[in-house]
Amino acid sequence: MSQPSAVTGGRAAPFGLWERMLAGRYLRAKRKQGGVALISIISFVGILLAVATLIIVMSVMNGFRSELLGRILGFQGHVFVTGGVLDGMERDRAAAAILKVPGVTQAAPIIEAQAIAIGPSQITGALVRGIGPKDLRETKLVSGNITQGSLKGFGDGEFGGDVLVLGERLAQQLGVKPGDNITLISPAGGATAFGGTPLQKVYTVGATFSVGMSQYDQAYIYMPLAQAQLFFGREDTADAIEVRVVDPDKAGKMKAAINQAAGPGAIVNDWTQRDSSFWGALKVERNVMRLILMLVVAIAAMNIISGLVMLVKNKGRDIAILRTMGAGQGSILRIFFMAGAGVGVAGTVAGLIIGALFCTFIGEIQALVEYVTGQAVFSSDVYYLSRIPAKIDWAEVALIVGWALGVSFLATLPPSWRASRLDPVEALRYE
Repeated sequence: MSQPSAVTGGRAAPFGLWERMLAGRYLRAKRKQGGVALISIISFVGILLAVATLIIVMSVMNGFRSELLGRILGFQGHVFVTGGVLDGMERDRAAAAILKVPGVTQAAPIIEAQAIAIGPSQITGALVRGIGPKDLRETKLVSGNITQGSLKGFGDGEFGGDVLVLGERLAQQLGVKPGDNITLISPAGGATAFGGTPLQKVYTVGATFSVGMSQYDQAYIYMPLAQAQLFFGREDTADAIEVRVVDPDKAGKMKAAINQAAGPGAIVNDWTQRDSSFWGALKVERNVMRLILMLVVAIAAMNIISGLVMLVKNKGRDIAILRTMGAGQGSILRIFFMAGAGVGVAGTVAGLIIGALFCTFIGEIQALVEYVTGQAVFSSDVYYLSRIPAKIDWAEVALIVGWALGVSFLATLPPSWRASRLDPVEALRYE
């Protein structure tokens, strides 16, 4: 009966202590094996940077989409009702019925039209949104971001009064502040025997708002709904009923219920249909970027093969001795698998930590870079947002980590399998 091997310990469990010990020793480079150590370091740094970059880029893209979604939908609404339900009492009935639909938080009749704004400093075009005072106060993206003045007086007086709320950048461009007057010109406000004629009227600036997107802060003016009907010649109608829901991602599923509540003459569209090309482009860009960066992670993991091939070549004598002492092919495969996988695991964990920390403190990092360089690295005039957004999706992070570990493990298998198949006699022949 054969005696238990000193190497295997008789019935050593797979991935046991002695296998882990040898794998760890092989990862600790000696001076004469500097080439192997260098490749291992390059593999580690490559995986670290690839994983961290993938986490950071996807988190920024998630944050960018979330910020855009929150601001655009917070400003424009989620579902839009048009058609034959926008006149007089029928409009009010439809809005009240829509509010009773489960999941609906607001149903606001609006008018949206273009006008020319004249201030002390400049003349510029503007987009005027007519909305009821109560609905404007419930639009938290605007009412919660008042920078100067207040909403007091908005909607008071005959036909809603003459108080307007301007985007902050538009007010700066026109050279006005709360309490100042501006002149609006409607391209077709008055009706005559010869058709529509421009209508000009002086209004008072009641407040300014800033939602953090130059697209809105530089273009929009809020006007009481009754005043907008008078100024733009809409009589007793509206352009749409703007509906907000609890979960914007479920707006499409709620269209049927909203349509039923609004009545048979209603036409219902949601935000995905109104800006389908924009949101579709963001989705495609996100998926393509994820694919490209995952390929970068795979390329970084391929460096493990080079390091393990050199390690197997340098350790041929050790492998032969282990085999003659009783170590099986499975043990040799597991030893070199753990040696290579250790690099992949360490690089992935380090990349995860660095990526998560970078995303967590991205605001501070942006401020530091801008302070050192003296330049804005994320101009709101170009990107619509005033800061770099980052939103860590832990499910996506888990996918990234799983992918990095998977390709790292796969990269270790070919050289580990080759080491396990090494013939001890051939390995020792020239020693």
